[in-house]
Amino acid sequence: MNAPALISGALGLAACVTDLRDRTIPNWIPAAALLSGLCWHAWAGGWRGAGLSLLGAASGFAVFLVFYLLGGMGGGDVKLTAGFGALLGPGGLVQAALWIALLGGVAAALVVYWRYWRRRGRAVLPGRNEDFIPYAPAIAAGVWITFWVRS
Repeated sequence: MNAPALISGALGLAACVTDLRDRTIPNWIPAAALLSGLCWHAWAGGWRGAGLSLLGAASGFAVFLVFYLLGGMGGGDVKLTAGFGALLGPGGLVQAALWIALLGGVAAALVVYWRYWRRRGRAVLPGRNEDFIPYAPAIAAGVWITFWVRS
């Protein structure tokens, strides 16, 4: 397993923990992914590698920005995907986006099912946002699967 895969694994785990616990992804996580991806690919491929890393970050940002603008995803998820895009590059990001969409859809269905059965006959607690579905686990898993398949 290469350095970008290990870095994405560690940062993905941190994102999952904070997203599940606090319903937010701190900015240092996607920033660390972006910086790590740029440094790694610049070292390994020079200016071309750095350019591909930036293209991967821009692709990750653009793909998931649409979902953010439609209200289906948080800004931290978009930034996290952009950071991981820098580690994956544009080709890897496309593959990861497919895995993320698949895993996110399964996770959303499971969360909706769980909440439906948990709430039967009971009122929702006031002030509790029941619409929140943590997406960092799907993002981290999709990125990890992409690194695993590509190795």
